[in-house]
Amino acid sequence: MVLMSDYYNAFEISPVPAPGPDAVPPEPFRGIYGMPAFVTIPTTDLAGSADFWVRGLGFFELFSIPGTLVHLRRWAFQDVLLVAAPNAAERPPAMSVSFACVLGQLDGLAEACRALRPESVEGPRDTPWNTRDVEVITPENTRVVLTAAKPFDPDSQEARNLADIGITAPDTIGADHGTHA
Repeated sequence: MVLMSDYYNAFEISPVPAPGPDAVPPEPFRGIYGMPAFVTIPTTDLAGSADFWVRGLGFFELFSIPGTLVHLRRWAFQDVLLVAAPNAAERPPAMSVSFACVLGQLDGLAEACRALRPESVEGPRDTPWNTRDVEVITPENTRVVLTAAKPFDPDSQEARNLADIGITAPDTIGADHGTHA
């Protein structure tokens, strides 16, 4: 069994801020980097899809190749490539793609998506693993989950759920586990 003590806090390599009621999202990242992961989404309406992702989901256009591709981004490492395609999915797949947010963003993003496509949003809903999620179906039928970590309450059901699978808060692990690099 792998314990949380086998890992270290790696928030310093992530653009995602620590959860909390006053968490501030990072600024949009406009630099060019080797993308460790990204999503490629076919669309029959490149301009319409890009508009929804920008005005609804809070992405910005990093660059485009007219009629072929639009590279969108929110935070660092949240990259989406919309590509022109002769046809796209007729209905949303079971699979989804998730993007981290902060709690203070979720309601605004959900409302922006509802304003553009009234039936596109489900949630927000709280999960057993201590996040609040909003699910959005985009114009090209991509299932997008906007997810925000909730502040950790060691006395909550979510904390008990996580403890049941061996994930405990750093301050509950104890000093006998040592320091993690």
